[in-house]
Amino acid sequence: MADLAEVLRNALILDVRDRAALAERLLASLEELGEEEAERLWAEEAQRRLEEYRAGRAKAVRAEDVHKKAGRLFW
Repeated sequence: MADLAEVLRNALILDVRDRAALAERLLASLEELGEEEAERLWAEEAQRRLEEYRAGRAKAVRAEDVHKKAGRLFW
């Protein structure tokens, strides 16, 4: 089985339409997760982010700044 780095390398050489189709399929596959699995994955991600922050490899961003940026990006 190919590892993530190999799959990514191969995906990035696809033309834009194929990359978009792949991205759509991957995102759709995440929507198929059960609630329990989704909760478990979010908990793992939250723990990973906390460890990155505590180790100094990530910085905190004020919620107000996040909302402003989201507003610029999505509205």
